[in-house]
Amino acid sequence: MAQVQRTPLAEQAADLLLDRIRAGEWPLGSKLPGENTLGPQLGVGRSTVREAIRRLAGQGVLATRQGAGVFVAALDVVEDWSTALRKADINSVIEARIAIEVEAAALAAERRSPAELRAIRHAADKRDAQRTDIDMHVDADIAFHRAIIAAAHNPILVDLFDSFTPRSRQAMIDMLRLRGEFGSDADQHAHQDILDAIADRDGQTASALARKHLLTLKVA
Repeated sequence: MAQVQRTPLAEQAADLLLDRIRAGEWPLGSKLPGENTLGPQLGVGRSTVREAIRRLAGQGVLATRQGAGVFVAALDVVEDWSTALRKADINSVIEARIAIEVEAAALAAERRSPAELRAIRHAADKRDAQRTDIDMHVDADIAFHRAIIAAAHNPILVDLFDSFTPRSRQAMIDMLRLRGEFGSDADQHAHQDILDAIADRDGQTASALARKHLLTLKVA
């Protein structure tokens, strides 16, 4: 039986209980064992078990009935509305970016000048160097994609991108914070592949890669 190894104990105990509920050990509506049973199983004291139960009750997973015990009220944590709305906004932004940037990548491959290609390469290098701070990473990412938009030689696409940037920037920051990671080698390689297709004047590949990359940013 898995036991708690690290602090904070109550949080770890709550996670272990939730894992067991998700695994089906206690069906919906069933009663949990008492504190004296759960404590040794989890490797914690009764007070920690009580705190873990309070945490899960606050998340809607458990329900305490006075004089009857603790019962399973849900089989997983119910996502709060603020997080759900934030995810919906992120995905709306991604869909708008797809509408703008996929076509822009194809046009940039056809129309970019040598100077514009150098600007895209420079932006890619700066993006690669910004992998420790989320805000700076997002700003470098926006600069890379704007360089591609500029190389498409369509002023309306540039205007759309620029007017959309403040909302897009915040959505990207929110998305990366939800994921808890950013700046991976795979992500940088995806951007390099788009750049290479533009350099090769391969509009079909550039647009396909841009779409593929943006779709990976959607949150479930």
